[in-house]
Amino acid sequence: MMLRARRPADNHGVVIAGRARRWLRRVAPRRETVRKDLVAGLPGAISGVPDGMAASVLAGVNPVYGLYASIFGPIGGGLTAGTRLMVITTTSAAAVAAGSALADVPAADRPRALFLLTLLAGALMVVAGLARLGRYIRFVPHSVMIGFLSGVAVNIVLGQLPDLAGASASGPFALAKAWDLLTHLGRVNAAALLAGLFALAVLVALRPTRFAAYSTLVALIVPSVVVALTGADSVPVAGDAGGIPSGLPAPSLPHLSDFSLSLLAGAFAVAAVVLVQGAGVSESAPNPDKTRADPNRDFLAQGAGNLLAGLFRGQPVGGSVGRTALNVASGAADRWAAIFSGLWMAVLLLLFSGLVGAVVMSTLAAVLIAAAIGAFRAADVRAILRTGAISRIAVCATFLATLFLPVAAAVGIGVVLSLLMQLNREAADLRVVQLTPRDDGAFVEHPAPRRLESRQVVLLDVYGSLFYAGARTLQARLPDPAEAERPVVVLRLRGRAMLGSTAFAVLSDYAGRLADAGGRLYLTGVDPAVLHQLRRNRTVEQVDGVRVFEASDVVGESSLEGYHAAQRWLATPG
Repeated sequence: MMLRARRPADNHGVVIAGRARRWLRRVAPRRETVRKDLVAGLPGAISGVPDGMAASVLAGVNPVYGLYASIFGPIGGGLTAGTRLMVITTTSAAAVAAGSALADVPAADRPRALFLLTLLAGALMVVAGLARLGRYIRFVPHSVMIGFLSGVAVNIVLGQLPDLAGASASGPFALAKAWDLLTHLGRVNAAALLAGLFALAVLVALRPTRFAAYSTLVALIVPSVVVALTGADSVPVAGDAGGIPSGLPAPSLPHLSDFSLSLLAGAFAVAAVVLVQGAGVSESAPNPDKTRADPNRDFLAQGAGNLLAGLFRGQPVGGSVGRTALNVASGAADRWAAIFSGLWMAVLLLLFSGLVGAVVMSTLAAVLIAAAIGAFRAADVRAILRTGAISRIAVCATFLATLFLPVAAAVGIGVVLSLLMQLNREAADLRVVQLTPRDDGAFVEHPAPRRLESRQVVLLDVYGSLFYAGARTLQARLPDPAEAERPVVVLRLRGRAMLGSTAFAVLSDYAGRLADAGGRLYLTGVDPAVLHQLRRNRTVEQVDGVRVFEASDVVGESSLEGYHAAQRWLATPG
């Protein structure tokens, strides 16, 4: 009897089934923690009702879409997150980015465009996670991120002033709308303004008390009930933005006819904001078992949360600082606390969906203003302003870009600033030092000379990056051989696994200048990979007098070898 070999497809199916079983074991609720997570999820769901509605106000859509996102975002994100206590739900930054992307979309088409935007942003986050781009988050400078978040906070405050006053205002950005309101105070609705100011007073009064977790609900409910009982029909309410449907949404595929390049740019902006903010949330909520969170898994989790939210008619979601902190404070023990908060939200929406439309809009504006003021990190801004000119420029430029430009453009400016600051830092941090060998084989470090002396060997070491501007900084800081005769420079390159084309051009140019003075360039501590690059580049070694000494396991051995070889060469008649 002949035995048939198992087909590759069968093996592939076994692998997939094994991975599915491991994932199910990892995400399954644990008996010892499920009760704590069930209880911890309820305060998050309660606070998520006003947060979700407020996020929809920022995005310029019906408040129910923020509630839908607050149901499905935590469920999709909680099932996949590497940071198990992180709650993936609506955030002010993501909502502002979404509202900016939808600013030019007609009001009737905005909901469909919103769902497509959420799905596009989710897909980009999943791609970022699969491509393992989490390691690049560290290249976003703290000053750029604080400038952006500060700009978002100020935009929220300025943009909600018209809603707080119950008045209409026009302008291309939040500051212009606030100015339009101040110059037309006759539009202010006194009853709406009183309701909003009362909500602000409640939020401020209850914040330092043990009822702080419920302050937002009190701030929304009490003025809304008073307005409903007094029959103040002139006060704008949430239902004015569109009908609030009862029940839960059915899944819905997007309309590809709503796709546009501006919407895609907005999706990139949302994804960038969410991923960077999520990385900060991950650092603030370590896993209970002390295992290190994987940023790439968190990218995937935020993508999954957005894909699920978009599929069920929700707006963009991301790692929420406030909801994650509340989750931890409520005693969450595992990922199911976030998942239960989404399920609790679904229960609340089923029971009270009819009341959502009666919420006074000025109270939602008050909630947003209070949250934005609380999120403004004044201490961080002051620290950055005291740090140095580069940090001041970065934080101010990003802040102003966020105030006056669409979020996609502000994020793009932030990314460009990040790259420029990284390159500038690499160039500015580069330092060239002279090493003098001692009799015991150690080296004494001195500042590098500005000019070379005739018939002298100078051993140099370089601290800092030799890529891009760093290589040009090295060119400017290498000792000048112009007035010397037969100078020799031994340049130590140990620890560099790769050099760029600019570095090779700089080394070739310097070797040529040394050769013109009758001298030589010796490269020591050269890694095998760099040696392979040198051989392929063919610009440095072709200069007369260049010698290369490969690195050995003994630190400093090849540099001493090159130094003594240079001395022997100088001792020969020239």
